[in-house]
Amino acid sequence: MTRRAISTTIIPQTMTWLLSLTPISSSLFLSSICTPRPHPTLKPSLSLHSIFAPHKATLNHHPTISTTRRFCSGTTSMESTISYISQREAAEIDEGLMGPLGFSVDQLMELAGLSVATAIFEVYKPSTHSRVLAICGPGNNGGDGLVAARHLYHFGYNLSVCYPKRSPKPLYSGLVTQLESLRIPFLSVDDLPPDFSNYFDIVIDAMFGFSFHGTPRPPFDILIQRLVVLHNHDHAPENTLVIVSVDIPSGWHVEEGDISGEGIKPDMLVSLTAPKLGSKKFSGPHHFLGGRFVPPAVADKYRLSLPPYPGTSMCVRIGKPPQVDISALRENYISPALLEEQVQADPFDQFRKWFDDAVAAGLREPNAMALSTTGKDGKPSSRMVLLKGIDKDGFVWYTNYESKKASQLSENPRASLLFYWNDLNRQVRLEGPVAKVSEKESEHYFHSRPRGSQLGAIVSNQSSVVPGREYLRNKYQELEEKFSDGSLIPKPKYWGGYRLKPELFEFWQGQTSRLHDRLQYTGVEIDGRQTWRIVRLAS
Repeated sequence: MTRRAISTTIIPQTMTWLLSLTPISSSLFLSSICTPRPHPTLKPSLSLHSIFAPHKATLNHHPTISTTRRFCSGTTSMESTISYISQREAAEIDEGLMGPLGFSVDQLMELAGLSVATAIFEVYKPSTHSRVLAICGPGNNGGDGLVAARHLYHFGYNLSVCYPKRSPKPLYSGLVTQLESLRIPFLSVDDLPPDFSNYFDIVIDAMFGFSFHGTPRPPFDILIQRLVVLHNHDHAPENTLVIVSVDIPSGWHVEEGDISGEGIKPDMLVSLTAPKLGSKKFSGPHHFLGGRFVPPAVADKYRLSLPPYPGTSMCVRIGKPPQVDISALRENYISPALLEEQVQADPFDQFRKWFDDAVAAGLREPNAMALSTTGKDGKPSSRMVLLKGIDKDGFVWYTNYESKKASQLSENPRASLLFYWNDLNRQVRLEGPVAKVSEKESEHYFHSRPRGSQLGAIVSNQSSVVPGREYLRNKYQELEEKFSDGSLIPKPKYWGGYRLKPELFEFWQGQTSRLHDRLQYTGVEIDGRQTWRIVRLAS
């Protein structure tokens, strides 16, 4: 039966299916797809005051350690050199990991499931693809799916699980108990809706992994066929149900792929440990590698060439990035309302509140801000800088006084700042006059920085043309040797801070259908007293 034929019968079948569910399964399932999950309350682990208190702790980057908090990395450029492994090699690697290398199966399963969940979050956000069905098989691949379901729940998705052949082993029964404690409904094969696309945005195919061979037996043969009939990513319209396969699409040959050409065609494949030979036949838009646990001994023995996992990433995209229609890229924001009666009367206090939220959410560089300036020619320039202090006098950053931004500020001492906290759907925009901070303040901050950053500020004549990359590196090494005795590094006269004193604040909170909340604060004088007026702007 074609997908079109299935869709013509879905309405009466859907009502019959809902009525057929047991009261418990029905209530849990309806709750999972109809009730929005509240965002967990964020508790700041680092306050604005602790970061920006004058002459105290400041945020500085370690010169070598990456501080990224992204779950997954961007696209790797190593597609042509990535290793693909056979079924035998995959089995041997697993045996080695769980043998002499000291891993337990539950450790590997936890890391694999987390990798799957983070890959899904990288592409399909809960704001657009919140309803997830995980179909789990009886083996380790099914266990990976159960772990992924738990993590996805905590990422904000609404989960349902189909686990028809439950393993009696304690590891698997424990995973089931964990999911049941989260009130995630378990659906039998008979409980599944007649058309997945009406009730789910994502189906996780975690039925069979690399150890599977032969012909799928009931009920997995039926489940695989439902996914085959349901979805073909080459013809799927935007925002329809997507299929995510774990390690290898169920029913595919581990080494030869989709031999018949009539198997599951997932939108996303999350290869684990190393991609299997069969995954070369994967033609969907999103191929990720997960399972960040391969030690050098294994990589050397099997001559594995795998892409690096930057920072704290649990997965990395491999293969070519999908071609997208830029005009179709959009996000339907879901956020709490930003109401006049709930915000602080003082915009500095409101900024501190939002900044603390950004810190508590673990956002990378929450103090990053776009600084826009213009010179006497009226041509604007923007660049990212880091906020390094805030008080009632304004917002402070540091730079080279001979840079382009400094030159423009000397001609036109006014600027705007923009903070953008993507994961919170928030922006803050400020406008006002700019002046240099005191030499004492610049001196104090300069010597609070790591010595490497101090040397870098001396070496780099910012915005000037240099002969090449090695020119700056050589100058740096010369200064490093000069001050190798640990003596005080003098602050150059051409380096220091600026302070923008805001005359205008705008707080922006993204909302559905582009009906965003925008509250603007402007300074006004009432009865001889300076205060702030709050108005709402159209989105």
